[in-house]
Amino acid sequence: MAANGGSLERRGSMRRAGSKVKEEPAAAYHAAEEHASGPSDIEVIKEKFGKLLLGEDMSGSGKGVPSALALSNAVTNLAAAVFGEQRKLEPMAPDRKARWKKEVGWLLSVADQIVEFVAKKQVLDNGVEMEVMGTQQRRDLQSNIPALRKIDAMLLDYLDGFKDRTDFWYVKRDSCSDAEKEESTEKWWIPIVKVPPNGLAPASRGWIQHQKELVNQVLKAAMAINANCLMEMAIPESYLESLPKNGRASLGDALYRIITDVEFDPDDFLSTVDLTSEHKILDLKDRIEASVIIWNRKVHNKDGKSSWGSAVSQEKREQFEERAQTLLLIIKHRYPGIPQSSLDIAKIQENRDVGFALLESYSRVLESLAFNVMSRIEDVIVADNVAREKAKKDAPAGSSSEPAPQQVPDGPDSMTLLDFMGWNGDSEGRPDDQSPSAVDPAQDDGRLMKLPNIMTNLFMKTTQ
Repeated sequence: MAANGGSLERRGSMRRAGSKVKEEPAAAYHAAEEHASGPSDIEVIKEKFGKLLLGEDMSGSGKGVPSALALSNAVTNLAAAVFGEQRKLEPMAPDRKARWKKEVGWLLSVADQIVEFVAKKQVLDNGVEMEVMGTQQRRDLQSNIPALRKIDAMLLDYLDGFKDRTDFWYVKRDSCSDAEKEESTEKWWIPIVKVPPNGLAPASRGWIQHQKELVNQVLKAAMAINANCLMEMAIPESYLESLPKNGRASLGDALYRIITDVEFDPDDFLSTVDLTSEHKILDLKDRIEASVIIWNRKVHNKDGKSSWGSAVSQEKREQFEERAQTLLLIIKHRYPGIPQSSLDIAKIQENRDVGFALLESYSRVLESLAFNVMSRIEDVIVADNVAREKAKKDAPAGSSSEPAPQQVPDGPDSMTLLDFMGWNGDSEGRPDDQSPSAVDPAQDDGRLMKLPNIMTNLFMKTTQ
């Protein structure tokens, strides 16, 4: 019996060993499949938020950047990785779109934990009503995060609208002539757009112009949110210490005389300065912003100096400050793609408010995406104009003129930003002419379009 029991035990152990041998290839196959599909969402979340908690200092020695700056850098780096390959007017690749929606949602989830105390009414069991303090998401985040998410969705939808468009196409630079390459040397990394020899069809031309207007509205909205957020950020002391002693030293004698003249015209001022390069535009913006802060501090005596011995009155300084602010708005409107100024960079680097960091970085990357889409649309319009002019020159004399552009039909693609976000009217019954739809998105005086529901944290005090 013992022998039989031993034999049974040996057969059982052999059977178990055989089952293990059969299971090993299956386990190895699943492990290889999981490795091929990439890391799971849990692993990616652990890595991203681990870097945020470490402040981008992988050594763990506590020498990392503040949480606000780390979160701002995370949003910026994600947008650069996802949108950096968007060089054509075409739908975003499905994998990149899925990655953007998923990972930006993870980063924005931090805003759900940023709350403020508010008074709420609570009814007890005995029917007595009392006021207690409760928490809710901070008001600026509660208003602006959903607005930015809708702007994000609209930009992706606009790109999806260019799917299967055959009225224009892109070619590599190697296959183009030298003349075409010289015309587009400023955008050497962008493929050259091509249109039919006679230009776009009237319907296609009208549709392209309509898409440009829609993207322009989205660009204005992102710019307004970003500008308001930067305005609410505190000015760092290191920036204030680097300022000159007065506005004349910041602007220079020539520009100071123009901006302080009795008859001041912003267009005449900008026509007297050299704005032929991005560096010169940014330098002018830095000097104007510095003069605004200097005048503002002197008006409010924040520099500790008395104004009795000054030759410039407080009213004059306020007037100069308003003029400089007008110039900044015009520059921002005319050149939306210029880099951030020295003041903006200092604010972002020294900012400690995580909510402001989220709003600023998210609105900035959406503003950059909208500007790039606008640039690609303008490339198509420029190519169409060149083709039409060339066809007009080559056409025989007395040929018939081209037909008028057709009206763009109403449809899902014709929905504007104001329609999508429900800003055409309010529930209080105010007339429609007070709604944002009454504002021309492309104003000639350079003012930014003011959008409603753009709230900032009124409890945060700046040093301006």
